[in-house]
Amino acid sequence: MNRLTMYLVTLGVFLTATSELVVSGILYPISEDLHISLALAGQLITAYSLSFAIGTPILVSLTARMDRKKVLLGSLLVYIAGSLVSFASHNIWLLMGARVLLGVSSGVYLVSAMGAAAKLAAPEQLGRAIGTIVLGFSSAMVLGVPIGITIANALSWQSIFLLLAVLSLLIVFLLARLLPNVEGDEPVPFHQQFKVLGSILIVSALLLTLFRESGNSVLFTYIAAFLQDIFRISPAGISLVMLVLGVLGAFGARLGGYGVDRFGAPKVIISSMLIHIGVFAILPLLHSPLIGLPLIGLMAVSMFAAGPAVQSYFIQQAPGSPNLILSLNTSIIHLGLAAGAGAGGFMVNTSSTLQYHPWVGAFVLALGLAAGLVSFSAGRRKSLSKAPAA
Repeated sequence: MNRLTMYLVTLGVFLTATSELVVSGILYPISEDLHISLALAGQLITAYSLSFAIGTPILVSLTARMDRKKVLLGSLLVYIAGSLVSFASHNIWLLMGARVLLGVSSGVYLVSAMGAAAKLAAPEQLGRAIGTIVLGFSSAMVLGVPIGITIANALSWQSIFLLLAVLSLLIVFLLARLLPNVEGDEPVPFHQQFKVLGSILIVSALLLTLFRESGNSVLFTYIAAFLQDIFRISPAGISLVMLVLGVLGAFGARLGGYGVDRFGAPKVIISSMLIHIGVFAILPLLHSPLIGLPLIGLMAVSMFAAGPAVQSYFIQQAPGSPNLILSLNTSIIHLGLAAGAGAGGFMVNTSSTLQYHPWVGAFVLALGLAAGLVSFSAGRRKSLSKAPAA
């Protein structure tokens, strides 16, 4: 895959991720326009996450042997349909159905994009290829969400989805012409693909993802409130901080990709998580933004650097069914985000402060690191057992 085609695929990730993330910023306009409560509007996020988490592994497994190009184009076409239904929605239930279409199609597209990048990239460039795909998601946080909110304020919330549909149709046209055919997974029987889930190596790696995303989400779901309450940053200043964090996250994703190719995925995961845990351990002791903000910036770099490393690790450890494992991993990411957000919300309700959220996050991240070390150890034993046969 040449660089132009890689960036087109990444742009598709950017568009699909924007449809997920932008809704949290336009809940008030949606609730007012559809005459529903804010709580019911919030269930649009739940519908998306559940359809993503449940539907993606099933559809990825069923399409595992298909040409990746066909799956990418097909999932984008379903995504376009979901965006158009969203644009035309004038009641909550039609919009809820559209969110299901968007969640499933976005999940399949993301997994297929990583699978295609892994197959077309040289082995020594796997980390950079996955890092580029992950960059599409982090860019959606930096650019997609604020642009979407601006469009909602200037025009209407429906206009966002029309724009996403039009841009995605352009991506479909370009990828149909430029993307080469990419063979699917090897013809491994369906039940055989799921046998990898009995491996301690894979199960512990999935636990790594669950605890890592949960630990991140305990604080990051409430990061704006944390910056305002603990570091006394104004709302205008928070917007600037979030922009900088997004840029640092994009840099971290690229850095993590290069690190995987240079040092290997386990080393990148371990080092980034140790930095992350260290920052979380220190934050509750600080009240000065002069020290706290650089540490949070370092945390953003480390958090996003681990993303391509984790995805690359799964691809390397499950070569017979990488798309299935990647889809399960992305599902667990969403479950972890939901669990962390729920835990953070419970803490806010019981303690009325955000100061100690980082310590809870650090504890959960430590559990993830422990699970990762178990997986890495199992991977080394597996490699050693194969060495004599080689």
